[in-house]
Amino acid sequence: ELVQNLDYAQTFLEIAGAPQPKDMQGLSLVPLLKGEQPKDWRKEIYYHYYEYPSVHMIPRHYGIRTRRYKLMHFYQFGEQWEFYDLKNDPDEVSNIYGQKIHLKLQNRLKQRLKNLQFYYEDKSDISIRKDYFQKFWKKS
Repeated sequence: ELVQNLDYAQTFLEIAGAPQPKDMQGLSLVPLLKGEQPKDWRKEIYYHYYEYPSVHMIPRHYGIRTRRYKLMHFYQFGEQWEFYDLKNDPDEVSNIYGQKIHLKLQNRLKQRLKNLQFYYEDKSDISIRKDYFQKFWKKS
């Protein structure tokens, strides 16, 4: 199942018998730990990676991941998209973004990505410090 670290708090609260605040974004993992398959479990996850520069030196980006696909928008040094079929390419080696056969799915995931950003109220200014970070990226 698609789980995230933000699910831990909800899980611990449920195990402790404490109330789970409505404004928390995670889901309790207790049903999964019991071997149950909740019908309302998330079908995709949204993430926003903004820890550049850091040890991994991965540029800032956000994305959506389903069980099979992953769509990422790298915005820090210009517009770059990556799209992977995780069933056929689990190591994310072959970027299939822009391939005609996948355009319909790709556009549907882009819309879901926008919807999730709205849902999670991610109003990050993705243009912040773009010039500053450029000097660290791809230095020769």
